Amino acid sequence: MSVPVLQFSGVSLTRNGSRLLSGIDWTVNVGESWVVFGPNGCGKTSLARIAALYEHPSSGTITVLGSRLGGTDVRELRQRVALVSAAMADQVRPDLDALDVVVTAIHAALEPWWHTYTDADVERARSELEFQHVGHAAGRRFATLSSGERQRVLLARALMAAPDVVLLDEPAAGLDLGGREELVERLDAMAARGGPTLVLITHHVEEIPATATHVLALRSGHVLRSGPIDTTLDAGLIASLFDVEVELTHRAGRWGVVPLNR
Repeated sequence: MSVPVLQFSGVSLTRNGSRLLSGIDWTVNVGESWVVFGPNGCGKTSLARIAALYEHPSSGTITVLGSRLGGTDVRELRQRVALVSAAMADQVRPDLDALDVVVTAIHAALEPWWHTYTDADVERARSELEFQHVGHAAGRRFATLSSGERQRVLLARALMAAPDVVLLDEPAAGLDLGGREELVERLDAMAARGGPTLVLITHHVEEIPATATHVLALRSGHVLRSGPIDTTLDAGLIASLFDVEVELTHRAGRWGVVPLNR
């Protein structure tokens, strides 16, 4: 039996007197693709930062790729976990070109002059950009790219480090319809390629890729439901999470909602 990718047992997080997460039990196994779903302020980003080893819980135990937090070198383990978020985009120097944004991930760096990169490193970075359909942007400054292109460059950067798990914290935020659909298509392609385990954090069902297998629903720092997405995500759960009655649709693997009585 394979070791779980992520395992939370009774995980809680309190900051400045506020309880952000409470008693989270969650297991992500190899071969699963999860969605962490819920309204703004429910604790999704806090959970993602804990899973990515950037935040320590106030209580409970966490095991990442077989190593227990508190009993392992976090700096080494963190190299096997990638977090794609708006905060990451803010850390990138705007006039750095997209190829350098990607290739520097090999050493978890943000500037190319800190390390030396081989021709093979550069070619691999180009390949990852091509896979994300932004190969044309390799020589362009990060600041000149569209929001959708930037997100796909950051996805290429995340894959450059060959992680075992990628956590995506609301990657479609600020994207238009075309940018969102291109991103979702790339997430499906990543899953089909058999790459790292994907965990998507979102509050929009329309952003859930067809390859998602499981959902963890949060509200006010508590788990409302958790399990296979086809049997867990329903209109009743949406109403409990967002206080709005909806018709939930599921066509061609994609989810959508229509508010009722509006």
